[in-house]
Amino acid sequence: MTNYKRTATIALVGGALIAWLAGAATSIHPASPLVERVPPTAADMRSAVLASEIAKLHERLHPTSPPRQPARNLFVYRAAARPPAAPAPIAAPRPALSEAAPVFAPVQPPFKLAGIGEDDGPDGPIRIAFISGEGQLFMVKEGEMVTARYRVTKISADVVELQDVNDQSLRRLALR
Repeated sequence: MTNYKRTATIALVGGALIAWLAGAATSIHPASPLVERVPPTAADMRSAVLASEIAKLHERLHPTSPPRQPARNLFVYRAAARPPAAPAPIAAPRPALSEAAPVFAPVQPPFKLAGIGEDDGPDGPIRIAFISGEGQLFMVKEGEMVTARYRVTKISADVVELQDVNDQSLRRLALR
């Protein structure tokens, strides 16, 4: 008898569990009440007017007739059926130049005198020139080199003289 009770209890609990799961899976919820209609606002009215104007503009801009055959093909670089042009007359060769070509002076690097520092010394003021150029700042005294090409020959209160070691030409940089 105990087996019958046990089997009946399991069947009853199992049936209740199945009924409970089936009830949870189905939705018998009452339908939501209808949403009340809200009257349109001024912004809604303006957007409706704007939408109708846009539709009219699209209709006006829509072409009513198909385009005519284009006079040229936009995807071809040159015209296909052009007659070849007459060859240009060949000019007589020019005689060789007897004059030498002009020699251009080499380009001088752009230097700028940024400043001059002065310190009192036993024989007078000792000056240091601050020269910017070629992406660097050079601090030089008289006799020192600015790059491998220029040597400082003289530093006055507002002018620095640079001498090119290649052709001995002078170049002056002034404070501005």
